[in-house]
Parts: sequence; structure tokens; C-alpha cells
Amino acid sequence: MKKFYIFFLVMFCSIMGFINAHSQNYSFNADSLDLISTIRTLEKYSGKKFFYRYKDIDTVKVEVNRVPLPLDKIFKLLGDQTKLKFSLIDDNIYITKFSEIISLANVNKNLDIADVDHLNIQKQTKTLMEIKEYTIGRKSANKTQVILRGYIKNKKTGESIDNAVIYNNSISVNADNNGFYNLVLAPGKYIFNILGNGMHEIQFKLNIYEDGELNFEMLEKITTLKNVVVSAQKVSKVNTVLMGVEKLNIETIKKIPSVFGEPDILRAITSLPGVKTVGEASTGFNVRGGSADQNLILFNDNTIYNPSHLFGMFSAFNPEIVKDIELYKSSMPARFGGRLASVLDVTSREGNKKKLTGTLGLGLITSRVTLEGPIKSEKTSFVLAGRTTYANWLLKLLPDEYEKSRANFQDFNFAVTHDFDSTSKIIFSAYYSRDRFKLASDTIFGYNNLNFSLRWNKKISRKFSRNLILANDNYKYIIGNDFNKYNAFDLSYKLSQLNFRSEFNYIFNSKSDIDFGFSTIRYNLNPGKYIGSGDSSKVVDDILHKESAFENAIYAAYRYKASQKLILSGGVRLSNLLVMGGKPSYTYIPNGPISEGTVESVKNTSSGEIVKTYFYPEIRSSLRYLVDNTFSIKAGINTQAQYIHMLSNTTMMAPTDIWKLSDEHIKPQKGIQYSLGAYKNLASNTIETSVEVYYKQIKDYLDYKPGAQLILNHNIERDVVNTNGRAYGIELLIKKLTGRWNGWIGYTYSRIELKNNNPQQGFMVNNGNYYAANYDKPHEATVLINFKASHRFNFSVNSTYSTGRPITLPIGKYYYEGSERVLYSDRNAYRIPDYYRTDFVMNIEGNHKVKKLAHSSWSVGLYNVFGRRNPYSVYFISENGRIEGYKMSIIGNIIPFINFNLRF
Repeated sequence: MKKFYIFFLVMFCSIMGFINAHSQNYSFNADSLDLISTIRTLEKYSGKKFFYRYKDIDTVKVEVNRVPLPLDKIFKLLGDQTKLKFSLIDDNIYITKFSEIISLANVNKNLDIADVDHLNIQKQTKTLMEIKEYTIGRKSANKTQVILRGYIKNKKTGESIDNAVIYNNSISVNADNNGFYNLVLAPGKYIFNILGNGMHEIQFKLNIYEDGELNFEMLEKITTLKNVVVSAQKVSKVNTVLMGVEKLNIETIKKIPSVFGEPDILRAITSLPGVKTVGEASTGFNVRGGSADQNLILFNDNTIYNPSHLFGMFSAFNPEIVKDIELYKSSMPARFGGRLASVLDVTSREGNKKKLTGTLGLGLITSRVTLEGPIKSEKTSFVLAGRTTYANWLLKLLPDEYEKSRANFQDFNFAVTHDFDSTSKIIFSAYYSRDRFKLASDTIFGYNNLNFSLRWNKKISRKFSRNLILANDNYKYIIGNDFNKYNAFDLSYKLSQLNFRSEFNYIFNSKSDIDFGFSTIRYNLNPGKYIGSGDSSKVVDDILHKESAFENAIYAAYRYKASQKLILSGGVRLSNLLVMGGKPSYTYIPNGPISEGTVESVKNTSSGEIVKTYFYPEIRSSLRYLVDNTFSIKAGINTQAQYIHMLSNTTMMAPTDIWKLSDEHIKPQKGIQYSLGAYKNLASNTIETSVEVYYKQIKDYLDYKPGAQLILNHNIERDVVNTNGRAYGIELLIKKLTGRWNGWIGYTYSRIELKNNNPQQGFMVNNGNYYAANYDKPHEATVLINFKASHRFNFSVNSTYSTGRPITLPIGKYYYEGSERVLYSDRNAYRIPDYYRTDFVMNIEGNHKVKKLAHSSWSVGLYNVFGRRNPYSVYFISENGRIEGYKMSIIGNIIPFINFNLRF
């Protein structure tokens, strides 16, 4: 016995003569041993149709004797090897499971759900040949082009299934984030499959002659050990024209170990190639050389300016309500703008439209609860979630000087979704978060996010659709101290924005469509207010002038399918910023440094006056060439402009960070990225591999002069410098999301270097040479392995390594005017030690009895298994006439965790 491919094809070609009652010869180029590729090749050359369940044969390999055999002998031989049944009915070949069919009528009510699911699969194979057939329109209509559209939903909950894929051998279309799909076809007969993450595959026949609508409901898949989970993402990543896009669902995120055991979206994101973080306790992340403020973070269309809780230990997103996340590192859709590095788009679930359900989660320092259900069955649903912490007991374990430390946070989510009909949907979403903490002092820190959004999706016609979005975002922080009533103070900052977007899509034909729209954002900033607290305070008030601006954009992106292999996408986004007055406007001596000594004049401006206008055209273009059904090559060019900047004196995002609008002196940041990628699926689409390379140029990135004052600075332009930068790198990914063993391996080599060589700014860094940015970490690798031991037990191990980030060190000392001074190296000329960490988690499911009030699960694990003291920073202190260096670690020990979850 020998595995073969060519001989198997030759034999099937021989028996085609028996099927057609005459002899035919076929020639094949074979490069695989899997059954599904063989079948597809035979379909192509013989004109015969094979009907089967994709998951039944997805990973099947075959062997056969090198002797001619009749058709029935071939089927018997293959059936014995694969436990599949091959049947010839009405000139078609049907492949079904050969296992014994067990009647569900005799199933015990206490049987595990996974077993019932397996029995359902067996039962469905009995009627597999009865594939649903739909006929739409009259054959005599004589149309040259028809459109099929509709929604794909979860049959159990009624929620939409986003990013599901409808495909056959030559057509592949993804549903959008609302589960809506559009298929543009030539009239005729088709067979399509529908894939959705975690869902049973659907196959249907379609006879379509006029425009029509079909809605589908998919069943959730409870994976058994023998099942092969088919992911819609694996099919679409090769086919789509977008590159640099990563998609994760919440089930995948829950398998990734995180500190204190609560699933964390931002921790999951930083395990992907090209995404880095500066260290422990940082939920700011860096994408392809971009700084933390160059990421647009959206949650249900709202902009989140501080996505962290509890010193960065937790992200701002409650994992119980998150549905899917999409990270755009390269091919940003034209509808997104305002940031240079990436877009992180997080969407929450709509809520169960069928029945009232909920979840409860209890951890060592956090708890969360979720409730969802129908307001009007099948039409209106809601979801309500809350999360809080009780971390003070943990802080009491710190040294005595921290015994007065306190920390807590809360966040709340609420959403209502209403379907007017099959063409119109409205979604209201609200989010609120609150953090308060103090460490070893009487100073209290606090920050809040408050966001509202309203989205109306409307399918105007068979070719035309529209989304209207109105969002209001608010972020503020406050620092206060009232220990001494004479020095009591409150320091606050506030940012608010009102955002309106209108998005349109028009389908011309089966080969082309266009996205277009416009947006406007009204910014209002209170950049700083320092006032006395209480009647006895002697603090002198200091209030910075308010800032306001309008950021506007119009865009259009056209996609054209030149052939089955080549797809082109080109677009332009025209953005501008109108800087409004309302504060003193300084004019400095031309071609000189900006400083207090170079002020030429100053004038007051009114709040309705436009004092500065910026305009920038942004290009979005990409192409995809499909080498074969499992291999594609992509290329893209993207340009972006960013009109708002984060001013921070730390390398990570902090509550005291200030967001500053571009104005007469601080220019917008601008960037252009070139990228090239290759994508290949292996082992019948069970293993996904990709390699991407990129080169990025950045202009007018803000860096700081030595000793820069960022807080309560009335003229911040005097303490910052415009810097240019370059970033380049390569990203490798091998991902397997199916089977008992799954996970991914990712490696990134990347550099981000900055350069300030403009003497007119009055200051040059490192004599005008390139220097590493604070978050430059050339090498980074992540290995994530999941093992499903049984229906109830699975294990995950996550290991990550990265180069230490840059640092400026004292390299000598000298005497000046009778005092000892420290001589520092060039900026970021050295690095802290490399970073390495391994985490482990075991997830334990309760029994899956069908008749049960609630289903429980446990997560038990270890964060930083080897207790490695990874340095977050290195600092130096002068002690007894000597300069001593110290390493600071945020987490230097093993952290055990346990979480209990209840779903009802």
C-alpha cells in the first residue's frame, strides 16, 4: 500500500467512461494526497458533481493498490480506509459517513451535550443527500446579472454571525460585521457552502434567475475530539484583498493565559506578529513601529482614549460581551482615519434574541456579571454587563510603605439592538468606566471613559446600502490631594468629541463595487486645570485655555475583480483639520527656534475663528494575486495623517497622559507604508502561514527636548520638536486553529528609528543621527499552544520573548563650577536586558448535561511560571557620592490565579 495522488486520479478518469457510457481521457497535475483536492480536481475535469460535508473529508488521506479497479471496488476500498460511504445517485456522487445511525429518541436526558451534538451529526448524514434547494425567480426572466442577499444568524441566539464565508470553487464572499452578505451572480445553478467560526457548515443548492433574499440560521458547533473545526477566517485570509489584518474571536482569546486569569483582549493582540508592548502593566501597544497614540481603538464605533484598568493590568473591555476584534496593521479601510499605525475595531454582542441568559465570573480580584435577552422576541434584544474589582487586599501584601495604597475600577456596558425588518437595523451602545487609585501617598488618581453611540444600518436597494453612525466620546482624569488643607489641590484634564459618519456601499456588478462616505469630528479639550480644593487652600489657580477643532474627511474606495486570480483595490481619503481660536496665538521669528525668546507677536483669537487649516490626501491601495486556492500574494501602499497627539513622559500609556490637537505650530503627523505579503494554507486549510514585510516613513512625530514640561504648559510647542522616523520589518506567522493541538507561532523583526536634524528647532538629538525610539524592540517571538485533552479539559501555554527596549545611561562624570555632573550617553544608545515570560492555564468545563439550570467552568493557572524578574526599567541614584544603578520589575514572581464562571 502506498499513498498516492496521480494514480488515484487516473483510476477515477478511467471509471468516468463507465459513468458516461463512453471512454474519456484526462490529464492532471497533482501535488497533494488529500481527498478533498482530488475531488475538486475531478469535478473540474469530469463535469461531475460530488456532494459531501466539508468537515467529514477535510483532513482525509487515501491509499490504493496500483491495479485497475471498477467503480464499486474503488468506492469499497476507499470506504474501508476512511469510514466514508460513496454513492452514485442520479449521475452524482455522494460522500457520507458510514457510521451507525443512532436514534435520538433513546438518548438519556443526562447525556453530555457534546455527545448529543455528535449524534446529531450522525443523524444529519442520513439525510445529507437531501441538501436544501432554493429557486429564486423565473427562468424566463433573461437577466444578465442577479443579486442574492440576506443575513446569517445564530439559530440559538438570533445574533448575527459576522465574517461568515459563502463560497464554492470559484466564488467567495464574506458577510459584514452585521452578518449581511451580498452575492452578485450570473443567473444559473450553484452549490454553495457557508462557514462560520464555531458553527456547523451549511451546504445548499441555488437556482437563481432574478434578484432575491435568503436568510440563514447556523447551529453552534460543540467540538468533539474527532471533529475538525473549519474556520471562515482561514478561507478568507487567502482570498481577501486586505493584508495586515488579524481577526480573533472571544473563544480564541479566552484560551490565552493572562495575569490574574481574566481574558484580556489587548494581551491577546500583543501576542500577534508586529504588535508589541513596552513591558508589564502596559495596555498601550505598538504596531509596526508606531507609538501607542498612533492606534485608533474603537469599541462599538466609540473612540477609547485610555483602554486600561488597574495600572494596565486589565484592558477596558469586558470579555463577556466582546464578540470579535479586528486589527488593521496595513490595509486600513478608507472609512478609517486619524491614526498612523493601526485600527483596533472591537464589537460587542447584540444580545440573545430568543431567551434570557446571563453569565457570572468570580476571580481573585475581579468579578463580572452579564445579562442579555429579548425585549421583543426576534426583533429587539439587550445586553447589560458590569465588572468591578476588590484589589485592596492584594496591595496590603506589598511592603509597609505601601500599606495605605488603594485601587479599584468599575465598568458598565449596555446595548440595545432592534431589527425593523430584514433591511434595517439600529444599535444603541453605551460604555462607562471609572478608575481610582493611590500609592504610598495621599494623592488620589482617577480617570473615566464615558461613551455613547447610535448606528443605523439600512439596505436601501439590492445594490445600495448605508450606515449612519453618531458617537459621543468623553475621557477625563483628575489628580487630587487634600491631606494638607492649605496645599489641597485638584488637577484635571478633559477631552470630548462628537463624531458623525455616513458610510455607503454600491455594487456595480459581480466584479466591482465601491465604498464611499464622509465623517466629521468636533473636538473640545480642556488641556489642564489646577485649582485649590477647599476654602482653606492657598493654591494659586492655573487654567489652560480650551482647544477645539473640526476634523473632516470624505473617502471612496473601489474594488475591481479583474479575474479569478487578480483583485485590485484603490481608494483615497481626503482629510482636513480646522483649528479653532479662543486662546492667544503666538507668532515666532521666522526660520528660528520656537522659544520664549523668539516670540515676535501675540494676539487673541475668538472661539469661532479658524486660525489654521491642514489638508492631507490619503491613499489606500492594495492588490491580491491568487496563485491557487490555498496561496496568494498581496501588496499595498497606505498613507495616513494624524491630527491629535499624546504627550507623555513615560514609555507606556498612563492616566496623566495629555492629548494635544495640532495647531499653528504643532503639525499633524504623516506616514506612508509599503507592504508585501505571501499567504499559504497547508494540510487542507488546517494550517495557515503568512509572511509580511513592510517599510514605513513617518514625518512630524513629536519628541521632547530635555527637561520638557508636559503638564500645565501654556506653550507646549516650545518643549517639543518635530521628528522624522522610519520603520521596517518582517512578520512570520504559523497558525493552527483546529484539532486537539492548536495555536500559533509568531516572529517579528522590526526597527523604529527617529531623526531630528533641523537646527532651526534649536535642538538636535544625537547630533542629527538616527536613534532608536523608546519602544524599539528588534526581535520578538511568541509561541501559543492549546491542547484539548477531553470535552471538559484543555490546557494552554504561552511563551514570549523580546529584545530589551532602549535606554539612555550615564557613562561618566565631570566637574563644572565646583559641582559633580553626570555625563549621559547618546539618547537610547543602550538596552535593558531581554524579556522572557511563560504562562500556563487549565480550563475546566463542568458537565454538559442537556437538562441543567446553569453551566459552570473554572480557569486555573500560573502567570510568569518561572518567576522571572523581567526588568521594566533601569534607573540610577546618587548614593554617598556614587551613582548606583537599579533594575525595576513590575512582576517578579509567579502569580497563581483561579476564576469561576457560570453561564445560565
